[in-house]
Amino acid sequence: MRDFFLKTDRIGFSKWHSGDQELAELLWGDSEVTKFICASGVFTQEDIIVRLNTEIANDEKYQIQYWPIFELTTDELIGCCGLRPHGINEYEIGFHLRKKYWRQGYAVEAAKAIINYSFEILKAEKLFAGHNPNNKASQKVLQKLGFAYIGDEFYEPTGLYHPSYELINITVQKGNI
Repeated sequence: MRDFFLKTDRIGFSKWHSGDQELAELLWGDSEVTKFICASGVFTQEDIIVRLNTEIANDEKYQIQYWPIFELTTDELIGCCGLRPHGINEYEIGFHLRKKYWRQGYAVEAAKAIINYSFEILKAEKLFAGHNPNNKASQKVLQKLGFAYIGDEFYEPTGLYHPSYELINITVQKGNI
């Protein structure tokens, strides 16, 4: 059983560790998950290891990552949801879910927890998010969460311009923290 630093009604948030290669392969080794993340649509074994190591390094350097998320009732990997640096006092939020967990509200539930964590614990001023232009499900999730469209931004891993969004922390903007 994994340790969870954050929980929702159905989800436990853990941290990636060097021994998680099998879990990383389960998630990023699935082309249904990666089809919108990189230009080829498929992660090689090396890509998976690099991604896992990047998440571990982000935790060590910034105390954030796209944390692995688990279903609390089964301890099964749902995917990942979390943050990476994106400017000063700003983070990029993202989520990758295994196909069996699509369209069940897990992305919204996980992202809401991360938004709260970002604004309440990290005191982030704003969050950035983007999605592959062909990923309409991610677009719907971001709109449900209240993100505002700010334009298209080139995303090198896919070679495409991704619709981009931000969510501003009203409390920080008003100086009420």
